[in-house]
Amino acid sequence: MGTIYQEAPPIPQDLKVSIHQSSMVFPSKETQRKSLFLSNIDKVLNFDVETVHFFESHKDFPTADIVAHKLNKALADALVPYDFFAGRLKLNSDTGRLEIDCNAAGAGFVVASSEYKLDDIGDLVYPNPAFAQLVHKTKDFLQPGDQPLCVFQLTSFKCGSFAIGISTSHTTFDGLSFKTFLENLAALAANKSLAVTPCHDRQLLAARSPPRVSFPHPELLNLGDLAVTGTESGVFEASSENLDFKIFHLSSDDIAGLKEKAKDTGGRPSAGRITGFNVVTAHVWRCKALSVGDDPNRSSTILYAVDIRSKLEPPLPKSYAGNAVLTAYATAKCRELEEGALSRLVEMVTEGATRMTNEYARSAIDWGELHNGFPNGEVLVSSWWRLGFAKVEYPWGKPKYSCPVVYHRKDIILLFPPIDEDGDGGVNVLAALPPQEMEKFQKLFYQFLN
Repeated sequence: MGTIYQEAPPIPQDLKVSIHQSSMVFPSKETQRKSLFLSNIDKVLNFDVETVHFFESHKDFPTADIVAHKLNKALADALVPYDFFAGRLKLNSDTGRLEIDCNAAGAGFVVASSEYKLDDIGDLVYPNPAFAQLVHKTKDFLQPGDQPLCVFQLTSFKCGSFAIGISTSHTTFDGLSFKTFLENLAALAANKSLAVTPCHDRQLLAARSPPRVSFPHPELLNLGDLAVTGTESGVFEASSENLDFKIFHLSSDDIAGLKEKAKDTGGRPSAGRITGFNVVTAHVWRCKALSVGDDPNRSSTILYAVDIRSKLEPPLPKSYAGNAVLTAYATAKCRELEEGALSRLVEMVTEGATRMTNEYARSAIDWGELHNGFPNGEVLVSSWWRLGFAKVEYPWGKPKYSCPVVYHRKDIILLFPPIDEDGDGGVNVLAALPPQEMEKFQKLFYQFLN
């Protein structure tokens, strides 16, 4: 049960990418100059997210120039309803808050080519660090100090296939709203109207006045406390350690087997909802926690994102264009993780999500109004599993594969779909760990799976 990819399949370390053109794309119509309020969730996520979307050659788009022209025009049209995407981050001197200045300064657009064919760059599922060459860095894009909130890079391959690499500031979108943006971009590229009209009212996630923190929030770390204790800055920090990358594939049968195990509660009533995400997250949490040290009394906290759109009262619009995810958590001693039933671990993961009521979410947002901090835990599960980026239909077809550009972060476990999302219904689990921890993680992964 379960399969493992090679640690290092034969892949080029240099994709031999040449940049041919760098330009700015501006809204195709005049937009109103304004400042966009950023919620306390948005402002924590002040870093770039890089994704690559691979496309096979298409008979109606024989050259990358044709795709580039259509993509450029669609992006210009998209920057009208998404005017903030053409803006720039700024600090409001009166409030001290980070905002987006919707100033129509534009998005970046890069045209490039690789000396390889798409088939030559190896298994697209394997997280080749060289994929970073397919995404243009946003810093000082065309002039010093100018940092667009998004940059598109279209890279053509020798076979007629191409990749669209997108770098975006996480302050602009979460995964769900970025998927909606891509659907709208694809619709505009096909000369259609928007698939979904985005909701830009981020005041819907403003803190209450006065702020009311009604729950303890151990999943959040106050940077003031961090300065006092000298604690390491946690799961978002890139590691300088030598890390092994491995992808563990769980088929739909593997996931069904985990679900069956999770039904065994030893006769007590089950309090957990047994979903694919919950059982995979519980399984990964156990393996990751036990791969670090041998202290059975050490506590381990797992973090994972919960979409709060439907949790709030009233619910947020599904079309909310911004970050509407908060960090749920579960904590257990390593002894319980090793000896406890999978059903109990699934219950703890489920409890983290059910804890996210309207009041809890509002309390977490209010916490962010009072403290400068970010999520705090031993391991973060970041799920790209069912975001569906590869299901977006562009005029040149759906992506062959869509993936994030992966960096050295040993405490972030990625869940992402197989290259054929409609295939076996499974999931890929990417871990990046020091060699000794990886050896133990791999052993535990299969031990608890069987």
